[in-house]
Amino acid sequence: MRRKRRLLPFLFGIALFVGFYLAPAMPDALDPAGQSISLTHEGKAALGLFLLAGVWWVFEVLPAGVTGLTIAVIQTLWFIREPRTAMTDFMDPSVFFIFGSLLIGAAFSSTGLTKRMAFYMLKAIPERTPIIYLGVFSMTATMTLFMAHTAVAAAVFPLLLVVHQLYDPTGRPTRFGKGLFIGMAWTAGAGSIITLLGAARGAVAIGFFKQLTGQEISFFEISKFMLPLGVTMVLLLWGYVCLAFKPERDELPGLRKKASSLYDALGPIKKKETGTLVIVLGLMILLSLRSFIPALAPFHKSAIILGAAILFFVTGILRSKHLEDVPWNIILLFGGAMSIGFCLWQTGAAQWLAIGWLRQLSGAPWLVFILGVAFLILIMTNFIMNVAAIAITLPVSLVMAPYIGVEPEVVMFVALATAGMPFMLLVGAAPNAIAYESNQFSTKEFFMAGIPASLILLAVLMLFVWKIWPMMGMPILI
Repeated sequence: MRRKRRLLPFLFGIALFVGFYLAPAMPDALDPAGQSISLTHEGKAALGLFLLAGVWWVFEVLPAGVTGLTIAVIQTLWFIREPRTAMTDFMDPSVFFIFGSLLIGAAFSSTGLTKRMAFYMLKAIPERTPIIYLGVFSMTATMTLFMAHTAVAAAVFPLLLVVHQLYDPTGRPTRFGKGLFIGMAWTAGAGSIITLLGAARGAVAIGFFKQLTGQEISFFEISKFMLPLGVTMVLLLWGYVCLAFKPERDELPGLRKKASSLYDALGPIKKKETGTLVIVLGLMILLSLRSFIPALAPFHKSAIILGAAILFFVTGILRSKHLEDVPWNIILLFGGAMSIGFCLWQTGAAQWLAIGWLRQLSGAPWLVFILGVAFLILIMTNFIMNVAAIAITLPVSLVMAPYIGVEPEVVMFVALATAGMPFMLLVGAAPNAIAYESNQFSTKEFFMAGIPASLILLAVLMLFVWKIWPMMGMPILI
């Protein structure tokens, strides 16, 4: 029966791809300078593949990682891109960063650090399940102020498994489990917008902004305007999760006492736990310093985090069996996301889409234009890497902004905020995919829950652009 339910979306995805692949030439898009942007045959095919992947991911036609593999295979067999290019993008350095982050999570779990952290947290907070939500979400968002949200999600994930096991020892899916893991993924994104240390997208956005406007945006200016937005989103997401995934029980009587006894049973901290903390702390410091010390900038974050992962094996914290436990479904899922993102970019399909959409906003009121930019990035960042969404959309938006009478700075902040919070698809951000590994929710459940969350984000952005950021001193109109 389940296979029959998957047949329709399976065929629908194929029909979308074939339809775009065989479709006649589409109208050109005109950029703000009046230059015509054509959609090539490969670009049409990339759009079709983009839609196929989206349908298959949402309806779980195949395992998410297998759909990711399909993306690279179709590009090769249908001559959309060269095989070497498509397959190389599939194993982009960002995918290895995720791999390294998962190994950090494995180190935390295997040494017992996750249990120690989970029991310590649970014995210190009230036993009401909504407060447990709040504690987990606040901790996750706070950690992203200092380290990449991917690494945070990987470190927090095993801790949440312990929390849920205390809630339901059977491990079966529960509403509390859905809210716990989905909320963790969402708040990792909301927290990561506050500083430049939460994700690479901030540095990319600032680079484009400086290149196109000649203006500098400092580390502290980012945090000044993003902190209230990030905190607001974390609190609103907490409230939404409490409503959408109301736990089966309001309280867990005796949880604090049980957590305290389990924490005491762990005994004093062990050498492997200390070693893990030292390696991870060193990793965090090194990744953080890359934003402040130019000499460290050439050292790629993926190589740094993989170096830390190697140290886990050198010191005996991790062994070969831990490699066998790596969730390769998540690795393949993100490989496919990187491949389709680069495919849309290199074939010109993404530029054609962005320019075509933003051109429709050329005569719109200033607030509609800004929200239109946010909506486009929101959609794109759910399907492709957020860095690519910014790289594709922000340059066109910054060029168009003066014609609408909008200061480029507010466009940059809106783009950066929206790109950090893809709430609908697993491929939108690594924390989404990591949370999926809990087996507490389906991709369809994640997608459906993410629609209201995305609307909340757009509403909050409108409020900040309209009232709050101007009160804080951000220029909005020229």
